[in-house]
Amino acid sequence: MTVARTKNRRVIPHRERELPRHEARTRPVRLKDAAPDPVVPAMPEPAPTSGAVSRGSRRGLDAFAFFVANLQTGFGPFLAVYFSQAQWTQSDIGFALTVGSLVSLLGQVPGGAFVDAVRSKRFAAGVSVAAISASALALVVWPSFLIVLLAMAAHSAASCILTPAIAAISIGLVGHARAGERLGRNASFQAMGNACAAAVMGACGYYLSNGAVFYLTAALVLPTIIALSFIRADEIDANVRTQDVAPAESGGLRTLLTNRGLLAFAGCMTLFFLANAAMLPLVGSALTLRASETATALVAACIMVPQAVLAVCAPAVGRAAERYGRYPVLLAGFAALPLRGLLFAYTTDPYLLVAIQVLDGVSASVLGVMVPLVVSDLTRGTGRFNLALGAVGTAMGIGAALSTSLAGVMADRLGSHAAFLGLAVVGLAAFLLVALAMPETRREPRAA
Repeated sequence: MTVARTKNRRVIPHRERELPRHEARTRPVRLKDAAPDPVVPAMPEPAPTSGAVSRGSRRGLDAFAFFVANLQTGFGPFLAVYFSQAQWTQSDIGFALTVGSLVSLLGQVPGGAFVDAVRSKRFAAGVSVAAISASALALVVWPSFLIVLLAMAAHSAASCILTPAIAAISIGLVGHARAGERLGRNASFQAMGNACAAAVMGACGYYLSNGAVFYLTAALVLPTIIALSFIRADEIDANVRTQDVAPAESGGLRTLLTNRGLLAFAGCMTLFFLANAAMLPLVGSALTLRASETATALVAACIMVPQAVLAVCAPAVGRAAERYGRYPVLLAGFAALPLRGLLFAYTTDPYLLVAIQVLDGVSASVLGVMVPLVVSDLTRGTGRFNLALGAVGTAMGIGAALSTSLAGVMADRLGSHAAFLGLAVVGLAAFLLVALAMPETRREPRAA
């Protein structure tokens, strides 16, 4: 019976025979429902690689970092000039600036926690940019004492959110494996933004009025938001999911307080800024005494030289951190600080003082990249990156606040030579703490 049925069957070519028999075995369907022609299942589309970032997102983040630096420059030295022209007393100016500094210091941790909690990092960045623009507009439209205090507080609070939001967007786009290069690129564009904004705003203040600086600052919200809109939210989310980030509940504040590497890094940063923040004001005082006629130009050069070095070197620092690890790059950045203080102590030529500021650019290049990168390494998997970044920022602010007082006391009682040496000693202590206490935080990429 079986042999007879086999002889009577039509011979089916191999290509026609294989698919219907396979479908008959794998799909339990009734014979009357079977289609006369075999249906070939559609092949699934290949999923996009997690590391692929569109050109629009990359260029958008470049432009966003550039214009954010423009926004922040308007709240720099131009504030004191504007308040002085408005015939404010020095005590009122100092109080307004102090309010901004206190909010900036106290808002770092809450700002980071907010960025951790909010779902859209682009939304957090956009709200912060809008708040900074509104603060600049309020300063020039309603220059009353109360409005100015509120504007300064709003600007500082928005900055506490904006900084970790940019870091979160950057790492979310490219992932941990390329975070160093991306953060270095951010620092480079921010340095170029600072330089361009200082030149343009200085020209506005000179040819128009000091109030025009803040109108320009408020208007910069438009290109900044446009640049932010080019960063695709779906690319940020897709890459964040590849970073093994646990839910927020898995890593609370207690986890950060028991993170020895993070505590050591916060201590290193406190010592660094304790030594670094007062060096440039001391240099400005020294230049005023030694070259009073050209002091303003030389101080401006002392500010511009580190920015130029930062713009050039920051991308290379990011690539070096990925190739050689975080530890040697940190050592190089911290080593430049005590050397700079030592050279300031024994240099009298005003132009050499400006040249020594190249070392400040080296340190700024390293820290501009390494602070968010190391914090990201140390908090990976906790869901508390931005909270930890805010805590480290608070430590940096405490060191900077104490630095000027420490240097002022040493300069008044012992002279500027001793003050520079004292700051160099503190910088050496920061370098030794990095050398002895900081681990290598880079994780080797997993094998495929």
